[in-house]
Amino acid sequence: MKLEIIRKIIGGILLVSLISLIFFQPLQRYLAIPKNITVFEGQNYTFQKAAPVSAKFNSQKSNITLDQDKHSVSVIATEKGKNEVLLEYAGIPIKKVDVHVLNDFRVIPGGQSIGVKLNTVGVLVVGHHLINTVNGKKSPGELAGIKIGDIITEINGNKIEKMTDVAPFVQTAGQDGKALDMVINRESGKFTTKLTPLKDKGENTYKLGLYIRDSAAGIGTMTFVHPQSKKYGALGHVISDMDTKQPIVVEDGQIVRSTVTSIEKGSHGDPGEKLAHFSSDREVVGNIQKNSPFGIFGELNKELKNGVLDKPLPIALSHQVKEGPAKILTVVNNDQVEEFNIEIVSTIPQKFPATKGMVIKVTDPKLLEKTGGIVQGMSGSPIIQDGKLIGAVTHVFVNDPTSGYGVHIEWMLNEAGINIYETPKNKAS
Repeated sequence: MKLEIIRKIIGGILLVSLISLIFFQPLQRYLAIPKNITVFEGQNYTFQKAAPVSAKFNSQKSNITLDQDKHSVSVIATEKGKNEVLLEYAGIPIKKVDVHVLNDFRVIPGGQSIGVKLNTVGVLVVGHHLINTVNGKKSPGELAGIKIGDIITEINGNKIEKMTDVAPFVQTAGQDGKALDMVINRESGKFTTKLTPLKDKGENTYKLGLYIRDSAAGIGTMTFVHPQSKKYGALGHVISDMDTKQPIVVEDGQIVRSTVTSIEKGSHGDPGEKLAHFSSDREVVGNIQKNSPFGIFGELNKELKNGVLDKPLPIALSHQVKEGPAKILTVVNNDQVEEFNIEIVSTIPQKFPATKGMVIKVTDPKLLEKTGGIVQGMSGSPIIQDGKLIGAVTHVFVNDPTSGYGVHIEWMLNEAGINIYETPKNKAS
């Protein structure tokens, strides 16, 4: 009996000790120190430490230097390469931190309003249409099992690229009383079906009973341009069809300059919008090669300047972004790019690509007065913190137009096909 009591007492002491250790601040600081640090040349990374802990190199390489005091250690990156930092307590190694220094990497921030035109792969089905036939109202497309959001890519073995490619097949098949062999792309995969066009008794034409579209247009904001490759990223989110709400599968597309004519101010439950039109000359300034969850991507064939920050800036990886003040570049009047204050409310260090990496809040009185916060068309506006490009505005909170999400810049660069981990260093001329 006494032995059982002693065991319970010892167990209680151990439990209390363990809980105390968990909430012991030096232990918390130790646990918060990352095992791996990635940083660019010329940048540094600072982490907190417990007072008695000291840091030193674990190799003879000189690609980093250390600056430390009682409370923190700053790893200063000087040259590309790998190194290790050992944390010691009373001369005893307690933790190893791997340090990976990347080549200096810079991109030019955007902020310009751009017009976007996407051409789809095939033609997109955006609705069903009932044909008034002699046998009642019917939709041949619906009877053939074709759904909204499907993409028609072939008819009778012929590739379909635009709406005008469809009509000749429909009329010929209708007159001959034959079914069309359709190849359909759906999110779940490709399939074939047969569709027999029907004649509208009020007209002398045959119809599919489908509403189709072969292109989409809109506006957004440029995020960055890579000066060496001319690759760009914009919008920060996927472009979806307004009717089907499905992501548009892009065959190709173009971007043109855009001018903001007015702003529909956002309010609680009602996101605002930039009203804009394509430039009068509709000069194509770049192509669109990809429409992904992280934005649209392609290459520029004309120079685009924002007039505010037209020089290459370093970038920050997701683990380097911190809560606090930042700025965005965007257009709210004509084609003038302006700088506005925001706050990074929260940020998530991400090891894998994800679209929602930051929560941001507009704090600039001028922008709040003009737009009410984040509005449609502002997506892609570059976010800058401490002189580094850290990401882009993506979505607004419907119940709070002053706030929204941001995506980390490293994921947009990855989608653009720019490998920041292998980019060769550009020597100054």
